[in-house]
Amino acid sequence: MKVRIKKLSEKAIIPTYGTDYAAGADLYACLENTVSVENGKTEMIGTGVALEIPEGYVGLVYARSGLSCKKGLAPANKVGVIDSDYRGEIKVALHNHNISGDAIPVENGERIAQIVIAPYIKADFELTENLDETDRGEKGFGSTGTR
Repeated sequence: MKVRIKKLSEKAIIPTYGTDYAAGADLYACLENTVSVENGKTEMIGTGVALEIPEGYVGLVYARSGLSCKKGLAPANKVGVIDSDYRGEIKVALHNHNISGDAIPVENGERIAQIVIAPYIKADFELTENLDETDRGEKGFGSTGTR
């Protein structure tokens, strides 16, 4: 599937896949200067690119395991949702979860997140007074047991 991309800056790096089987393409920081993400704070980091995601698909922005596990930086909203009608710059709200308390620098060209392009189903919500019964019913958090 082709996804059209527009560079909004000469410094922008087009997303890349780390391997032939990677589901997520790496997103790169596009910065004039290094940004320091203070402990417990969030900084909006631009990528310098805009996407034309096809109708019926969504761009899901996830953490990169290396950045989140080694440096403590991950998207503040956990998963970013890029709708197919959005044409602005893809930005990542990076939050510093680092337990050391240190500020973490983000450099221009650094891989900051990954984007997965996925199909979705748009629900047609129908109001009702009753839902079908199931064995689980209303049992929620932790109700299916532990292993």
